[in-house]
Amino acid sequence: MSCTTGDRSCDVPRRRGALLVLGFMAVVFVLLSVFSFVDSRGQATPDQFEHKTFTADDGKRVFQAYNCMGCHTIVGNGAYFGPDLTNTYEQAGPAWLEAFLPSAGRWPTEAAVRTRLNTPEQLANAGVGSFDEYLQKYPGAAERLERRGGQPTDMPNLPFSQDEVDKLVAFMKYTAAMNTEGWPPEVRVGDLNRRLALAGRSVAPAQTATGAHETATSAPESEAAAADPVERGKGLVAEHGCIACHTTDSKRTVGPGWGGLFGSEVTLADGGSRVADRDYLVESILEPDADIVEGYPPGLMPTYEGLLDQDEVDAMVEYLVSLGAQEE
Repeated sequence: MSCTTGDRSCDVPRRRGALLVLGFMAVVFVLLSVFSFVDSRGQATPDQFEHKTFTADDGKRVFQAYNCMGCHTIVGNGAYFGPDLTNTYEQAGPAWLEAFLPSAGRWPTEAAVRTRLNTPEQLANAGVGSFDEYLQKYPGAAERLERRGGQPTDMPNLPFSQDEVDKLVAFMKYTAAMNTEGWPPEVRVGDLNRRLALAGRSVAPAQTATGAHETATSAPESEAAAADPVERGKGLVAEHGCIACHTTDSKRTVGPGWGGLFGSEVTLADGGSRVADRDYLVESILEPDADIVEGYPPGLMPTYEGLLDQDEVDAMVEYLVSLGAQEE
């Protein structure tokens, strides 16, 4: 028996079939809804990642506030003017990022990254026990120091505070832990030396990370710089990344400006004051938390104790004196 037009005997099976399909779809919808409330389903979530006292969500807000996706991508989302940042933390690590972000117009040198690993707390944040271990754990940092350390970049210097830098590091720590299912794809460049040779060009042998450091330090150790402590100090300041947080005029950024600092009276957080003489400048480099300047939190500046020889400290002080000519 077949159904014909207007035959009501066929309505019941049709209705029953429609209800069964609707019921099945309702069950699927409920199951998917319940499944969506499972915490992570094995995926990394922002609340699992911190850097210092900041969470990945804090860093995401900074990333959005500065419109970083106007130039960069995260898991392929964003613009393509700058590199994809998804795995930058995994490749270069927190110390390299902390050295780079405050002064992004120039790639950090080895000395600048060493400075970010100068205390047990900083080493613990990176999960290593020494600078050499850091380069082994984060080979992208070693590659960046060898190939680009100290050279200019296409990225502008953005007015990041230290807290904003730490928040961004927390966010990038999270993105590097996400299951991106193979993103970003591996770039296959082939034999770069062969291709450049065919184009009539050549590639200089790659330096080691130590070699990059030696090259960077060779400039201030030249005869002219050795004869002029101000020039030597200027080179050391650039090499150690000090200009990431300080300016050579009186403008305040992450730290106070150096212009006019020497010989001035500095107000301290405890209500006292000190004259910024040579002894004060030496102490500020080697023991920055000994006298906290008003308006700045403790722990903001890393100590250079053990990273600089006394003659290097003296040269840096002479450079700072040259910027603020209020003679004693």
